[in-house]
Amino acid sequence: MTIEIERAGEVLVLSPVGRLDSNNAGEAEKTILGKIAEGEMKIVFDFGRLDYISSAGLRVMLMAAKRLKQGGGKMVLCAMRDHIREVFEISGFLSILTVCPTRDEALTQVG
Repeated sequence: MTIEIERAGEVLVLSPVGRLDSNNAGEAEKTILGKIAEGEMKIVFDFGRLDYISSAGLRVMLMAAKRLKQGGGKMVLCAMRDHIREVFEISGFLSILTVCPTRDEALTQVG
């Protein structure tokens, strides 16, 4: 898995590509929490090219959301494929995280 990093104005867009699972969740956590520690307070996760997410990956998303909330920041997820959305739905994460269908909508929400 790789995480592509882009900037859209004040918003950092992180796009995980491939699988986010126990094999790489530690590396993803380090990258994401590192960006937050550097002062990024508006983050959009574009899941358009995420193929799979495990409970370890969900934990990374939850940690990022908590860290951003503590710092007064905001996080929005977007472009989830149906099977990825189902994982978030089953885990109950859809009720606690903001999810938008498109990147444009997510950028508006987080902005």
